[in-house]
Amino acid sequence: MTVVVDYDAGNIRSVEKAFQYIGEDTVLTRDYHILKQADRVVLPGVGSFGDAMEKLERYDLISPIQEIVDAKVPFLGICLGLQLLFRSSDESSGVKGLSLVDGEIVRIPDKEGLKIPHMGWNNISIKPGARLFEGIQGDPYVYFVHSYYLKADHREEVAATTQYSVTIDASIEKNNLFACQFHPEKSGDVGLQILRNFANMGKEDF
Repeated sequence: MTVVVDYDAGNIRSVEKAFQYIGEDTVLTRDYHILKQADRVVLPGVGSFGDAMEKLERYDLISPIQEIVDAKVPFLGICLGLQLLFRSSDESSGVKGLSLVDGEIVRIPDKEGLKIPHMGWNNISIKPGARLFEGIQGDPYVYFVHSYYLKADHREEVAATTQYSVTIDASIEKNNLFACQFHPEKSGDVGLQILRNFANMGKEDF
């Protein structure tokens, strides 16, 4: 069973439907007991860093998320869900993130000819052996919607990058913790393969 964390952020239903489309038994919840029974957990989201952290705290989800990651349950952050895994974001000064991975979330710098937010299809460069991208060839195109991006502290944790004004760390892998800045649920066949790869993971893999 894959559980999608429900904390009133945007785009959560789209992620739930994408997992259901690939045949995955999927539950959308914020119930602690259901989260603890999950085989895999997904933290999606669109919106602001500060608002999202406030909602995670309001619904008492911060400790359960940390417990799930510590228990080696496969965990996937998507878009805002990736950013929340880090310690802070320039978007919301003074707001502490989940601090599960080392790095900073900063605003995409302005560049002539490029619009902020970054919205649309970009190709990504995948690190050889990245588990989330197993079976995906070349430098595939995936769909992004964001104004802030990740600069990871540890390059070995970066699974994929893209170029948009600067080099953007587009995906990370750290033990059982995975995350994508882009939206696999909106990225066609490539995105569905990413979700299938995640759905095939279990605690025994870590």
